[in-house]
Amino acid sequence: MAPTKETAGTTPPPLDVPAYWEQAKIELMKRDRIMKKLIPQFGDLHLVGHGDPFTTLARSVVGQQVTTKAADAAWNKLLLACPRITPAQVIKAGAEQLSACGLSKRKTEYILDLADHFKAKRVHANQWADMDDEAVIAELVQIRGIGRWTAEMFLIFNLLRPNVLPLDDPGLIQGISQNYFSGEPVSRSDAREVSANWEPWRTVATWYLWRSLDPVPVE
Repeated sequence: MAPTKETAGTTPPPLDVPAYWEQAKIELMKRDRIMKKLIPQFGDLHLVGHGDPFTTLARSVVGQQVTTKAADAAWNKLLLACPRITPAQVIKAGAEQLSACGLSKRKTEYILDLADHFKAKRVHANQWADMDDEAVIAELVQIRGIGRWTAEMFLIFNLLRPNVLPLDDPGLIQGISQNYFSGEPVSRSDAREVSANWEPWRTVATWYLWRSLDPVPVE
């Protein structure tokens, strides 16, 4: 599902509620009978993002294919080794120190490659806010260890894009299955069909489906 919560005080403060959030809630509740029931259950809760691109991506890589508990443990050790999580600090720490944080050899390579991309300015983080979703994804997936799912989580949690549909996210698929298909298996085609009703607020609908599975929002 979405990236796990980061340790307090180690990242920039959470961003305010996305500007589109209230409008999206109103429109989704008008259009979709499931959203009409689901959205009011979570009151004023909303998507919370963070403003530092490198930290967001590094956290996503650390959390790949492990439990939340394991990801949190590795991240907290990484924060001790690199308190500010900057590209220069990560590169300075080096592979041996990163591996000692509990990262696999492959994830260590991914984090170092990510840091190198940022330090060498092979990614254009200062331009991402003005680029469309697919253009940002195309740039991110050139970095080792970042696939489409990680790029889509970045669009949601860092750039706060309103219309992302992460079809590779198991939480989204499970949420659609439980809420729209009484727990029956759901294909990508089924998910696309359901989500057509959510345009242009697919991020918001996805977030509420995550909440239906795990009421505590992640940051």
